[in-house]
Amino acid sequence: MSVENQSIEASRKRMPFQKYKPFKPIPLADRTWPDQVIDKAPRWCSVDLRDGNQALIDPMTPNEKQKMYDLLVEIGFREIEVGFPAASQPDFDFVRGIIEEDKIPNDVTIQVLCQAREELIERTCEAVSGARNVIFHLYNSTSTLQRKVVFNMSREEVINMATEATKVVKRYTDKLEEAGTNVILEYSPESYTATEMDFAVDICAAVMNVWQPTVDKKVILNLPSTVEMATPNIYADQLEWFTRHLPNREAAVISLHTHNDRGTGIAASELGLMAGAERIEGTLFGNGERTGNCDVITMAMNMFSQGVDPELYLSDMPKIVAVSEECTKIPIHVRQPYAGELVFTAFSGSHQDAIRKGMAFVESGSDSEWEVPYLPIDPADVGGSYRETVRVNSQSGKGGIAFILENYFGVALPRALLLEFSPIVQALTEQKGGELQPEEIWQAFVSEFIEADGPYKLIDYQLRSEGDGETCEANIMVAENEMAVVGEGSGPIDAFVDGLVKTLNEPLNVVDYQEYALNEGKEAQAICILAISDEQGNKYYGVGISQNTVTAAYKSILAATNRKWVK
Repeated sequence: MSVENQSIEASRKRMPFQKYKPFKPIPLADRTWPDQVIDKAPRWCSVDLRDGNQALIDPMTPNEKQKMYDLLVEIGFREIEVGFPAASQPDFDFVRGIIEEDKIPNDVTIQVLCQAREELIERTCEAVSGARNVIFHLYNSTSTLQRKVVFNMSREEVINMATEATKVVKRYTDKLEEAGTNVILEYSPESYTATEMDFAVDICAAVMNVWQPTVDKKVILNLPSTVEMATPNIYADQLEWFTRHLPNREAAVISLHTHNDRGTGIAASELGLMAGAERIEGTLFGNGERTGNCDVITMAMNMFSQGVDPELYLSDMPKIVAVSEECTKIPIHVRQPYAGELVFTAFSGSHQDAIRKGMAFVESGSDSEWEVPYLPIDPADVGGSYRETVRVNSQSGKGGIAFILENYFGVALPRALLLEFSPIVQALTEQKGGELQPEEIWQAFVSEFIEADGPYKLIDYQLRSEGDGETCEANIMVAENEMAVVGEGSGPIDAFVDGLVKTLNEPLNVVDYQEYALNEGKEAQAICILAISDEQGNKYYGVGISQNTVTAAYKSILAATNRKWVK
């Protein structure tokens, strides 16, 4: 090592990594979850109104909570955690409101959270009185650290806390059941990921022994990644270990509630399903404490992109985004998966070209399945448009320009013309220093190829058929003078070109001619794209648009001639 390199190494700043200890993996050599495939949706439970609301700087107002609740029902959540009614009067009032005003559909179960204390359990049961279906979510922390630092309790004392609280819940909810409410217990050993696996099994089994669930009426065991502490594969190992060792496993629904401290909350939930979980708690767009919860929309859309019915209706993504932003005051990032403004947008020239060709393949009907490069799903499936997938800035290329012209204006350019137009657009993007809107690209095309500067302009014309040919009598402006042009040919274009050559002494040869309709019906217009060549073989493109196909052709010839003069 050189002296220079030695000095650089010696002066390099370092993070205090030594103060942290790595998470110990779970000994599970015969794990089976990596071979599993997610082929059906889990039971979804939204916690936007509780966990998501508690994470907001300004908690939702009653109107905002109602708007969010209505959206969750519309999307298709059948289990919704509606609050922590014993913790605040607004939560209590909201729960009472949706019950007393009969705003809970018959197939929706509300969920309420409660700590393991009798006065809170009593208050929570008071809040849900009269509801048809209720999940009573009881929790207490079980992690080694919290037992030592927060509660100063032994394992046995923590188990006793959980079982005594379960007995209290059972006593109060028995009265609810007698009054016609169907109650399901959900128990969470909070900070499950930081809890010894054998202890997590012991405390959950003890709660089940008190509650006495059956296969027909199961308990929900929610195993939260309250703080994400390791890679998602370790969470999956913890879950597979747990389900293997849990007594009376068939009487329990394994639920997950992941957080996103390491940025892998969704991955942890997905791998958790593979490891045997059946239920997922999360929020729209991942709003939650610290770095957030599992993003249910992204997770559901991930399933959708694999041909799995997510059992949530997310086709009106713009509405979901709007309501979420209004209620949470948190803007959705432009690159948010499936929902961000730019999530389907490509600025790169090579990406744009691939998308354009992929879209052409899909529209050809050759394959009923969606396969477009860089687009894992059809933007239209979430309320977007494929036209928004390509936008043009200085990083774009001819493929993006072609996509814009084809999909916004119905104009398909020949390759040679596209190659000529691309540098013009490139210069505009560099001059502007940002994105060009479709109308700006179209106006540049019109200025260069349709309304091309030059001496010639068509005023009017008349055609006469004579035998096998046509005679064209046209009036054109040449600079500031009007001039009559008369020519003959096998068709209208031949006759017009013949008149220009004879009258103006302009050597013209039409090449690369194409003409097609821009739209349909009474407002249909024809577009004519052609090139003329000079004695040296140089090509000059011109474009004409008119409801009359002959007029479009004549305009394109004069536009090309003008460009020849200017060039």
